[in-house]
Amino acid sequence: LLDWYRKHGRNLPWREKPDPYRVWISEIMLQQTRVDTVIPYYRRFLRRFPTVAALAASPLDDVLKTWENLGYYARARNLHK
Repeated sequence: LLDWYRKHGRNLPWREKPDPYRVWISEIMLQQTRVDTVIPYYRRFLRRFPTVAALAASPLDDVLKTWENLGYYARARNLHK
């Protein structure tokens, strides 16, 4: 499996720094959404909310605005809770 991954694995931004917050954000964004669609949203979201504390301290409207056009806005609201 590891040999296959070294040959065929994709270079994805949430694998660069696999801390729990980044993995959590990627898992939520990837629900019913294609990887290619998620990547730019993931990068923008983490620039705006680099930590769970930054996310929690931000107004919900900021979170929803950053999530805009990714769809399934309940995911963003649940992240903010």
